[in-house]
Amino acid sequence: MEYVTAVPHPRSEAAGPARAGRLSLALALLCGALGAAVALLSTRQRWSEGTATVAGGSFPLTARGSDVTGVPAALAIVGLAALVAVFAVRRSGRLLVAALLALSGAGTIAAALLGASDGSALDDKAAQAAGDTSATVAGLSHTAWPYVAAVGGALILLAGLLALRYGRLWPAMSGRYERGGAPRSRRTAPAVDPDRPEDLWKALDRGEDPTGT
Repeated sequence: MEYVTAVPHPRSEAAGPARAGRLSLALALLCGALGAAVALLSTRQRWSEGTATVAGGSFPLTARGSDVTGVPAALAIVGLAALVAVFAVRRSGRLLVAALLALSGAGTIAAALLGASDGSALDDKAAQAAGDTSATVAGLSHTAWPYVAAVGGALILLAGLLALRYGRLWPAMSGRYERGGAPRSRRTAPAVDPDRPEDLWKALDRGEDPTGT
């Protein structure tokens, strides 16, 4: 009794990596763009608040994410640029850009988490409001926006990890204009009329034999 071994079709073998490349590309673009937008938006929100004593009264103070630290916003922009640059490079260059994308996400997470408990920005504002460099803020409290920024960083990090793992399957932009493969047709010289002296002179100027011999 003979057994027939099924041989997979070449197209079916190539369909798996191609499908993984398309899915990972879509997910990386979504995560990278969304993560950068979330991180940038979060740095514009109120991260902490408190009060300062000014002239015997309490003066409310607030600090936005950009007041606390500028690192998350800067790294979000770097990550967004790296996400675009991934498609402009190939091979080892793509790996380096993908690593930069992942590091941008990791740095955004770290900076956001460190800023979640930082009160130095409000202390500086309290010192300015009170006119006393030793003044500090009272009743310090923090919002959830630093953690939202960290989530944005996590999305950027995920996009970088996807680029490192599947970036070799993604397409790349071409920097050259492709020319058609058909040879360019040579321009046909105009017919020479032997009865017209100007045609004879033009043919001689082109290096042609006006007699046709």
